[in-house]
Amino acid sequence: MDQQAGSSQDAQSLPGCYRHPDRETGIRCTRCERPICPECMVSASVGFQCPDCVRGASGTGHAPSAAQPRTIAGGTIAADPRLLTKILIGINLAVFIAVQTSDRLLSDLVLVGTWPPAPFSPTQGVAEGEWWRLVTSMFTHEAIWHIAFNMLSLWWLGGPLEAALGRVRYLALYFCSGLAGSALTYLLAGPSSASLGASGAIFGLFGATAVLMRRLQYDMRPIIALLVINLIFTFGWGNIAWQAHIGGLVAGVVIGYAMVHAPRERRALVQYGTCALVLAVVVLMTVLRTLQLS
Repeated sequence: MDQQAGSSQDAQSLPGCYRHPDRETGIRCTRCERPICPECMVSASVGFQCPDCVRGASGTGHAPSAAQPRTIAGGTIAADPRLLTKILIGINLAVFIAVQTSDRLLSDLVLVGTWPPAPFSPTQGVAEGEWWRLVTSMFTHEAIWHIAFNMLSLWWLGGPLEAALGRVRYLALYFCSGLAGSALTYLLAGPSSASLGASGAIFGLFGATAVLMRRLQYDMRPIIALLVINLIFTFGWGNIAWQAHIGGLVAGVVIGYAMVHAPRERRALVQYGTCALVLAVVVLMTVLRTLQLS
């Protein structure tokens, strides 16, 4: 029972955030030394500070060394760190409800290179100029189990990422990952196979979460295990667009790395420049496939 007593400290779980006790963390405020989770981290000149120290540093609610609270990625601390995640879930649910009442609307939103893929019957696809399908398909679901799984994943992954990156960077990650998944599906899948779902963007959040956890020196085993399980389903279950999952995952890892590892003095340039490069690759893949199908 006591043979590992010498390393008992290493075996103990990490302390919980002082504002969110259920969230273990290895990061402490550089001023008060209280444990803080990614949602509570405020980037300072040295290390991270807790929101209380930032607000009370000067006694007037404004910290001289951190006048504007920042996340680990340089984003602004928001009052509701899950606002965009809630909005994205709301959009997905609204589209899901809408397509239940109209097969024509579903046909107009799914990702397809050229028509007709059964059971739909419109006359055009991305190859005919309907590029918006690369975006609309990211918010379209037909089966209840499909949207339920994706929205649970979005809530579980999206909230902490939105808090850690800030709203603008989080939204850039979500859309770039989703578009990368759509573009790879368009490039590699059959031209008349219809694809839909937020899975590309969700896998992008998986990739960025893994990068963030590594940056914060968290235990990587839970996210790796969950990712492996999802990849097993991706390649082991029929009728799944694996291209969207892989495209989103790769984009999420690349963008996530740029978000949390960008040097402070060139942070915005590196972060948004990486997003621009990913979008450029998306456009290139889309153009190449369109030329093939023309």
